[in-house]
This record gives sequence, structure tokens and C-alpha cells, in this order.
Amino acid sequence: MHAPRPISVSFSAIITCLALAMSGGCNRGGDDKIHVAFVTNNPHAFWTLAERGCEKAAKDFNVQVEFRRPAQNSPKDQQDIVDKLLLMGIQGIAVSPNDGKNQADYYNEIAAKVPLITQDSDLPPGSKRRCYLGTDNVGAGKAAGQMVKEILPDGGQVVILVGSLDVQNAVERRQGVLDELGGKAGATGPQLGKHELLTTITDGGKADECKRKVEDFLVKYTGDPQKLCFVGLWAYNPHMALEAIKTAKLEGKVKVVGFDEDEPTLAGIRAGLIHGTVVQSPFEFGYEAIRILTGLVKKDESVLPPGGVLYIPFKVIKKDEVDAFEKRLNELRNPPKAA
Repeated sequence: MHAPRPISVSFSAIITCLALAMSGGCNRGGDDKIHVAFVTNNPHAFWTLAERGCEKAAKDFNVQVEFRRPAQNSPKDQQDIVDKLLLMGIQGIAVSPNDGKNQADYYNEIAAKVPLITQDSDLPPGSKRRCYLGTDNVGAGKAAGQMVKEILPDGGQVVILVGSLDVQNAVERRQGVLDELGGKAGATGPQLGKHELLTTITDGGKADECKRKVEDFLVKYTGDPQKLCFVGLWAYNPHMALEAIKTAKLEGKVKVVGFDEDEPTLAGIRAGLIHGTVVQSPFEFGYEAIRILTGLVKKDESVLPPGGVLYIPFKVIKKDEVDAFEKRLNELRNPPKAA
């Protein structure tokens, strides 16, 4: 766990901003456009669609957007990015907190300076963020649990994979899986109706670590591989699990249920080696975040969703839907060039 870090400005950050100022970077380009930022919680490809959404919103609302990804799944790296954005004169920030519980004080201080909203993952109740937008992560976890029941209708053993349980969306997705398998809210393992939760494996947001840990698990596993299912809650988890399963020569036996739309995950679904994946709408995360921030900078409170929460729908993708879904993804990732 990471203790909250007081807002501070390093000497190097000051030098950076002075350099930006000399080139016009700290005065928002001198064109008086609203200047806002979108900050992710890791560097993974999942966020590319959110970046496209931010770009579309920047054009539609005539604002300047800074899109930032930390180099790794690190609260410190994320907070360094936010500090530097404030030095640039950013007027509003949308962030996916790496460690909501321990970053709450830090982000409350940021929210006192500029409008702050959370996207993808939230801060704890009582925070000063203006709203949360993203997936209903408990509901999405339940959808993953439903897929487990489809492929193991008579019961089986489950292993949950996720980058970190410091992140609120991971906690909620995991709980959604348990709720669905256990048949009640607040379900706990290991016995969940017909299904048994063997363990939850975390990997620090590192895809290669996920693969290594799944490989290690399979070496030691003594049960029936036909009754085993890995549930990957972050984008890289399902296809890293599949790589480990292939190494163990268990493809087609051990089951996989996933999250998000990484290309190797979709390929695994098409090949019949991953049952399905719960996909979010990161393009809309980016677009809606910039729309709301633009309104808040303009003092337009009507952009805020009722209750401070805007759930963006998720969807389950299985083999018969992969081609159409992937076509739509490619259209979003590669929009036509303006004439």
C-alpha cells in the first residue's frame, strides 16, 4: 500500500514548466482554449480508445486536452504527472486513481484547486471529486461470473487474475464475480455455490508477471483441468493466462473468461480458447470525461450526472460477435482523416 504524498513541486518540475512557459506551453498555447487533462492508471493498450475519445471531444468542444499514461502501475508516477499538469495551468483533470484509498487525501487537495472527476476507477465515498464515470464494475464482474457458470454449469474451480487489489475497479469486479457465483451480494470464498475460489493472483500490473504466476500455478495444480477456469479482470490477464495454458499444453481444457478487448483476447475467443470477454467503452470514457470537464470549467453544473455517477454500458463479447466488434474497434482506433 502507498501512503498519500503531500502535494509538492520538485525543482525539476519547476524547470520543466519554465521551459514550457518560454515555448508557450504554460499559457495554454496563447489561444485561450480551455485546457484539461485525462490521466490513466497504467500504460496498457486499453487506454488507446480513451485517447481517441478525448481527441474527438477536443475537436467537438474546441478545447485542448493533455492525455497522460503513467509508465507503470504506480501511484507515485501518477501523482508526479498530475503535479506537472497543474504547473502547466491545467483547468480540470479526469483521473483513474491507482490506489483510491491511500490517494484520497492527495486527490481531495487537487479537487480544491481544479475540477476533478474520476473515470474507470473511483475514490472512496466522501471524496471531493465532482463525479465518477465509467463501468458499473460490480455489474461487469457479475457478467464474468455468469460466463463461468455457462462453461462450468456443474461446478468447478476458479482462479481470479488482476493487476492490483489497491484499485477500486479491481475490488468491485472481483466482488461481482463472487456475488454471481455465490448467489448473493457480499459473497466470500472459497466455496461459492457449485464453484470454489482457489485463489486470487495479483501481478502488479505487469503482463509478464501474470503469465509467470499462472505457469507456476499450473505446475502445482493437481485437480481436473477440465474443471478449472481463470477469470482475468484486467485487459492483459486473459491472454496472458492463455499463453501460460498453452505452455502447459492445456489449451482447450482449462477455461478462460476475460475483460476488455486486447487483440490477443479477441483472437483467443475467435479460436474457441477463451469463452468470452466483458468489454467496456473506453472511447466513451475519454469523450464524456472531456465533455464534463469542459462544462465544469465553464461553471456549468448541468453537465454533472444525477447522483454524481455516470455508468457507461458494458457488453459481453463471445465468438459469434468478435468480427463485428473488432470492425467497430478498428473504426474507433483509426478514424478517417479530415479532408
